[in-house]
Amino acid sequence: MNGGMLGDLRLILGPDRQRGLRTYLAWATAYGVLSGVAMALIVPVIEDLVRHDLSRVGWHLLALGAAAAMACVAQYVQAMRGFDTALEVLGRMHERLGDHLAGLPLGWFTADTSSRITRAATDGSYMVAGLFAHLLTPLVVGLAAPGTVTVAAFFYDWRLGLAMLVCIPLLALAFGLAARNVSRGEQLDHAAAVEAGSRVVEFAQCQPVLRAFGRGVDGYAPLEDAIERQHRNGRRSLWYAVTGLATAGAAVQLAITLILVVGVWLALGGHIDPALACAVIALGFRFAGPLADVGEFAGALRMAGNDLRRLADVLREPGPPEPDASVELTCPGEITFDDVTFGYRPDEPVLRDVSFTVPPRSMTALVGASGSGKTTITRLIARFWDPDTGTVRVGGADVREQTTETLMGQLALVFQDVYLFDDTLEANIRLGNPAATHDEVRDAARLAGVEEIIDRLPDGWQTRVGEAGVMLSGGERQRVSVARAILKNAPVVLLDEATAALDPENERYVQQSLRRLAEHSTLLVIAHRLTTVVAADQVVVLDAGRVVETGTHTDLLDTGGRYAEFWRSRSEARGWGSSPATPRRDQHGCRRTHGLVRAYGHGPSPPTRPATDRRAGHRRRHRSQP
Repeated sequence: MNGGMLGDLRLILGPDRQRGLRTYLAWATAYGVLSGVAMALIVPVIEDLVRHDLSRVGWHLLALGAAAAMACVAQYVQAMRGFDTALEVLGRMHERLGDHLAGLPLGWFTADTSSRITRAATDGSYMVAGLFAHLLTPLVVGLAAPGTVTVAAFFYDWRLGLAMLVCIPLLALAFGLAARNVSRGEQLDHAAAVEAGSRVVEFAQCQPVLRAFGRGVDGYAPLEDAIERQHRNGRRSLWYAVTGLATAGAAVQLAITLILVVGVWLALGGHIDPALACAVIALGFRFAGPLADVGEFAGALRMAGNDLRRLADVLREPGPPEPDASVELTCPGEITFDDVTFGYRPDEPVLRDVSFTVPPRSMTALVGASGSGKTTITRLIARFWDPDTGTVRVGGADVREQTTETLMGQLALVFQDVYLFDDTLEANIRLGNPAATHDEVRDAARLAGVEEIIDRLPDGWQTRVGEAGVMLSGGERQRVSVARAILKNAPVVLLDEATAALDPENERYVQQSLRRLAEHSTLLVIAHRLTTVVAADQVVVLDAGRVVETGTHTDLLDTGGRYAEFWRSRSEARGWGSSPATPRRDQHGCRRTHGLVRAYGHGPSPPTRPATDRRAGHRRRHRSQP
């Protein structure tokens, strides 16, 4: 076991659990040394018996028995320590993995990293447990015992000791080659297995699309290709393993042959007593036995080392730097971007010198074409990533100067892609505030329109929604997500236009909930619907990662710039426009618009089309008459 594997083990166990690992390794080494001593003491016993020297054989047998007894004690203790350490690693590994993942930036989590974690936490767990239960002891004994035997051989005859010593680097070279071959094959097989597993999940999740286009019977080419690669890599992995084990076995047999030849040569040449030669040759076989175990387990050990490294690599992923304590929040509910530049790749910025402020208890709409950076802005606020340059402030404080608990306590996120856990409906809503009372949960559900869903579910509040909420429709999952936000009652709510893809009934419930959120929270909305844009107190227009315009709906229309062009194209596509929204102030001193009231169905009248649009519609109807 190399230093890298030991380092990985120490990392997985953590600084407070390494004493058990050191104790186990010490007892395993003692077992190997005592086994080597017992092997070496066989030589004088055999020599005494051949010479019929019964006066000395008793003492040698007594020493051999003592060494064997101590070896048995050491074997028992190290075995128990090994199993205890294996259980410790299993429990500690999942605990440390979960704690570390909770501290990683949210932007780190992708489909690829999720597959890595799943594989490492399942197959890797059992391999790491087997490392202590079955692999480490043969390795330690296989190194300590032959080393002890080699030292003892020098006391019997330096030439036999030298022959054993020469075998050690040759065997190490062969075992290293065997381990590398097995490791190379395992890495190929692992990569192919991860890809095939991901494709199987993808195939299951995409069944509606595949069947809609008649691909349910013919198969799914990416999955078939992944399975074929897995078969091909599996054959290569088997070939690597066979060649590696064959190399290790051949090296062990060569070492035994070398020791045998040297012993016979010394005996026939009269350099040593024939009885001693026979005893030392027998010792040579005992020297090679543990090494054969090392060769046999070398590949499996390297595979376990690969799993250890994958787990340790996850634990080595750096989390965002976080202060011990958050700075004081001077302006709760305020969001500020100050000359922010950010890119997912070096030299490819998505945002360029972005600056704007969202006042507390106001509604700001982010408007712009796809790829302009709207979603990236919300991710930076939630600190999925940190900006390359500039500052993002929430509550008046730099997000990098706040603890994760403080920052996320200010935010509620409502996006189009809603994930629900395979738990009860009530548990999924309560995720917004686990300490909420029964009445608070019911009130949030009522405001989000979830009560209407509950009446139709077989077990009501205790109905399990399935993995990712598959038992509910997309609109129903969105209502649950909004209920979470209402229950959390956070100062800031980030929304990726939650009503953009909803049917009228679900849209009505969600918009009603958003009106409730707007009463006490700052809303930052990625806007797709015209009603949402009209309702905003402020509109921030993005183009190619830059803020090109900022202002109210009315002011930006009067300016006649990029926003006016956006509004005109959307209005023509939708077939209607909107009357200008009149600013006003609410009881909190925050600017509101009549558009906000109309957007949620409480204004005096819906938006009307300008006169030019009405005349154009009249001309179209006139031309269509016979």
